[in-house]
Amino acid sequence: MAAESGRQFWKRSAKLPGSIQPVYGAQHPPLDPRLTKNFLKDRSKTNALPMKSKKASSFHEFARNTSDAWDIGDDEDEDFSSSSSSLQTLNSKVAKATAAQVLENHSKLRAKPERAQSTLSDMPTNCKVIKSSSEAQLSRTSEEACVRTPLQKQQSLPLRPVIPLVARISDQNASGAPPMTVREKTRLEKFRQLLSSHNTDLDELRKCSWPGVPREVRPVTWRLLSGYLPANMERRKLTLQRKREEYFGFIQQYYDSRNEEHHQDTYRQIHIDIPRTNPLIPLFQQPLVQEIFERILFIWAIRHPASGYVQGINDLVTPFFVVFLSEYVEEDVENFDVTNLSQDVLRSIEADSFWCMSKLLDGIQDNYTFAQPGIQKKVKALEELVSRIDEQVHNHFRKYEVEYLQFAFRWMNNLLMRELPLRCTIRLWDTYQSEPEGFSHFHLYVCAAFLIKWRKEILDEEDFQGLLMLLQNLPTIHWGNEEIGLLLAEAYRLKYMFADAPNHYRR
Repeated sequence: MAAESGRQFWKRSAKLPGSIQPVYGAQHPPLDPRLTKNFLKDRSKTNALPMKSKKASSFHEFARNTSDAWDIGDDEDEDFSSSSSSLQTLNSKVAKATAAQVLENHSKLRAKPERAQSTLSDMPTNCKVIKSSSEAQLSRTSEEACVRTPLQKQQSLPLRPVIPLVARISDQNASGAPPMTVREKTRLEKFRQLLSSHNTDLDELRKCSWPGVPREVRPVTWRLLSGYLPANMERRKLTLQRKREEYFGFIQQYYDSRNEEHHQDTYRQIHIDIPRTNPLIPLFQQPLVQEIFERILFIWAIRHPASGYVQGINDLVTPFFVVFLSEYVEEDVENFDVTNLSQDVLRSIEADSFWCMSKLLDGIQDNYTFAQPGIQKKVKALEELVSRIDEQVHNHFRKYEVEYLQFAFRWMNNLLMRELPLRCTIRLWDTYQSEPEGFSHFHLYVCAAFLIKWRKEILDEEDFQGLLMLLQNLPTIHWGNEEIGLLLAEAYRLKYMFADAPNHYRR
């Protein structure tokens, strides 16, 4: 009885180190009573105004009145309302319809002239040959979506090919441009000169990395920019050896404690979240990879008791893991079987991913401490920034009672990783690591630019439900370097205008 009482106390005590903090919006924005009530109404009344409900007086009240979609189906003893499952079904329909539209456009490009006029019902038999597992997943999704009527407000996407989620697309444009142009070869040579010098000029390396880092030199560049490797060439080998040994010392010292009572909740939540990490990419569904992620996250959580493990941190490991894996893999990464690598190589990838993720989180740890004050401040700053950048969009949200917290919490908690394909996140992080306070300060302006990019679609939606559904399922699956480059350029412009002249532009 005493042990059971102690366990319940540990679960409910939010102030104890290492305890699990419920994070709404880690994968989906919080469920709102107005949203679920509107969804259950007759769908023909699309222009009806949403029901007004009493606004939460504080962040904690708002959090208590929401539920995290991540936890659905985790425990048999948990009971979820039918409104939660209805919202998930609607989200799934939007995602499936989006995937169907992308595949339809691509099949028209690849089909012969006489078959390009085929109807949507013929699409499963006319689709192109699947070349990656991520495309196979999208293809199966499209077959289910073909028998459904597309949503009335679904926006048509540009004619783009379906491309792998990781692979080498991080080094080329979504339009299929050659990965190595003359200019890119020149840039690669510049990187190699910088990295091979006795003392690498980190300021110059950041300047070169801002528009993107070539795949061939990205692993060592990321280690340097994150502060994991020293600039001095002679010290790098010894530093890597020492830090890798230090990490596996942590494993020997702490990892067995995952079965102890006061760490069981932390390990259980990590174990639940790992399979949800990029589920469309086969690489992350391999048992060996999931074991690596569990060790990384558990060791980080118990070494940072001020925050412990919080849902969303699991996503932050994936870009580092893919980049450091690409150092040893020439073919497509997303389908690579890691059992083909030696144990020493896997240990190096695991340790480097841990230390670089730790360096990243050191700069944004207030996002994950109790009550997550860092995210609250950033969401409020985003609201103020958008009100100054585009007052029409801001007033549109206010008119239909859309709170920024309902969609921007996830953007800040996961650094837009749930909104963009992984190949785009890797390119985005090239710039974040070359910017001063890129993951904390510059990310705010990227989020603002990302929101304003969809202003037309936002203004076309004239009800609360439509706005939330749009912001949860933005069609970015076809994005590549072109779109990320434009997004970063706009974010830099906003930072230059507003961060450097706050009083002049203050409303």
